[in-house]
This record gives sequence, C-alpha cells and structure tokens, in this order.
Amino acid sequence: MQSIDRDSREYVGAEVAVTVQGRPYDPTGDPVQFAFTAIGGRPVTWYDGGWDGNDPIPGTTAYRAQVLVGPGSDGPTLTKGKYALYIRITDSPEQPVIPVGQLTVT
Repeated sequence: MQSIDRDSREYVGAEVAVTVQGRPYDPTGDPVQFAFTAIGGRPVTWYDGGWDGNDPIPGTTAYRAQVLVGPGSDGPTLTKGKYALYIRITDSPEQPVIPVGQLTVT
C-alpha cells in the first residue's frame, strides 16, 4: 500500500505487466489513466498518467505507470483517507480497467 501526505505533490504509481499471446508486451506506447475511489467504489473520474520510462523495471517484465497527485498537479488533490487505485490502459481493441492497490493519504 502506498502512502502520501495530503499536502504533498508526488507521483503515485503501479507496476504493470502485460502479455500478448503469452509473451511480455511493452505497453508504454498506450495511454494510461488513473482513478481514485472510496474502498469498494467504482471508478468514475479518470486522470491522465504516463509511463516512467520505456524500459521494464530491472529484473522484471513489468513497467511503471504513474500519475502526479496533490496540490498544483493535473491529477487529483486527495483528502485524508484510504482510496482504491485503478488504472485504465487504452489499446486497440482492448481497454482494461485494473485494480492495482490502495493509497493512504495522511
């Protein structure tokens, strides 16, 4: 579980491992978005994110998706609480919505 202070502006991220026909796939050419919901909620508002580079995380086939959150960012400014974190990757023809964990804002 990730944790940030409510007055902080920083990247929140998720590791993403994608396969196509059983082989690792580089998703960094695909747009990625993030949603933050109450625990148990469904995504409604999406925020544009990006990829932390074009290479997999060393020693893995996963890539890091990220979005800047907090005051002064293009992402959300979150109040104190716990949030479910979702990502949505837009590819053709698929657009998966993936729950990727929780974020605690202190």
